[in-house]
Amino acid sequence: MSFNEFFASAATGEIAESLTLVSVLEILASSIVIGVIISVVYMLTNKKEGYSQAFCVALILLAPIVGMVILLIGNNIARAFSLAGAFALIRFRSAPGDPKDIVFVFLSVVMGLACGMGYWLYAGIATIVICIVIVILKLTNYAGKKGDVYTLKITVPETLNYVGAFDETLSKYSNSFKLIRVKSVDFGALFELTFTVDLKDDKQMREMLDDLRAMNGNLKIMLSTEAPAVKNFHFQ
Repeated sequence: MSFNEFFASAATGEIAESLTLVSVLEILASSIVIGVIISVVYMLTNKKEGYSQAFCVALILLAPIVGMVILLIGNNIARAFSLAGAFALIRFRSAPGDPKDIVFVFLSVVMGLACGMGYWLYAGIATIVICIVIVILKLTNYAGKKGDVYTLKITVPETLNYVGAFDETLSKYSNSFKLIRVKSVDFGALFELTFTVDLKDDKQMREMLDDLRAMNGNLKIMLSTEAPAVKNFHFQ
């Protein structure tokens, strides 16, 4: 097969139909390269949030595995049902992931599917285009907020009129805030106020906490976020 014939067959998906050892290796190589590209883009766009090594490796391996599944099935319906039965025995146990992580998994699976069908050229082009879009969205912080959204819990004595008492201080250090819960603690001797706070600058976190402590009588204050890279701050 000449280079032109091979290039044409890659665009039409005829490689998978005329299966040979060389074509299988070519499909595996292309799917692995695509998996590596997807994994690298995932790591680059998740440096701040953090990422799992196992997940990055899985993104690389998903594409060639799915490609081999498609090669094994081909047009054979019996094989398709056999593989479906085999996969039905496998259970995946994991914590709910970020929607963006699911997108990367789906991208790796789809590109592996395309490579297994012989459309590795189109798969490569689609991967590059989609990864460029992902990087652009990350760099422009599309639909994102300037600061992290934290949960702020302030303990106040029962004698303090807490309605609007902290609004001026929170407005100084945050883009927006909202009181979402009030709970009595210590048999009604104290109240715990829970706010959601979108900080303007994380570097001013300590200054805000010091100002709040001066207002609540130096009682307990807790600032936390669900982001794994950020620790909780306790003052008591």
